[in-house]
Amino acid sequence: MTDHESSTGPAARQRIDTSVPHSARIWNYWLGGKDNYPVDEEAGDAYTAVFPGIVTIARSSRAFLGRSIRHLVEEAGVRQFLDVGTGLPTVDNTHEVAQRIAPESRIVYVDNDPLVLAHARVLLTSSKEGATDYVDSSLYEPDLILAEAARTLDLSRPTALILSGILGHVGDYDQARTLVRALVDGLPSGSYLCVNDGSRGTDPAYEAAQDGYNETGAVPYFLRPVSQIEAFFEGLELVEPGVVSVPLWHPEKSDTAPTPIGQHGGLGRKP
Repeated sequence: MTDHESSTGPAARQRIDTSVPHSARIWNYWLGGKDNYPVDEEAGDAYTAVFPGIVTIARSSRAFLGRSIRHLVEEAGVRQFLDVGTGLPTVDNTHEVAQRIAPESRIVYVDNDPLVLAHARVLLTSSKEGATDYVDSSLYEPDLILAEAARTLDLSRPTALILSGILGHVGDYDQARTLVRALVDGLPSGSYLCVNDGSRGTDPAYEAAQDGYNETGAVPYFLRPVSQIEAFFEGLELVEPGVVSVPLWHPEKSDTAPTPIGQHGGLGRKP
């Protein structure tokens, strides 16, 4: 682990505040993970009491991530992944999905949450043929992210940039677009952008629940119109079927008839 070992020790754990709910830990709870605390379970249960569908949204978002990675590996031949705002490890993390198909895949995770730092050892596993690394940085530092990622990834080769459920944390939409563009600009032709985020216009109950959550003083997450999520892909070639509610994006043959939810995503290729 070397370079990041000091970041995952007691100092990092001491910065974890277990007295207030945390969005990443609540998400982990909804996904069935164990890296959360009673305060997160209470907040998660309070949310589901208002809007039970949030568990479906969380798990559908995770399933979309897995399908998009498999598409990137199997159909697009991508072997490098930059996962920004990765959150807490659960089941089928990016490196697990990619390396299961192509063991030589190389993955860099980026997050600056102290709890994620404390679990970096879990993320920093890899097949012998590939590589996995972790960068302690924020979405708001695109230049640093690219510089640090270049220690593990060859950024002259196509790379998939993954932004899963993170752009809603950037309150200013223009700033969110600027950050996406800065990261995409640092990648070569043939690279891909994968985005999925909470959306408005599909489920009013979800919108009401999320707006209420944002008013509690917790770290806010802003749902956006689908048109704004589509605009993150400006200048890129969208993979069919474009930006859609995530259950509708390349559903598995074994899936029951997918139902639209308030979570939209897509995959775009840099020309």
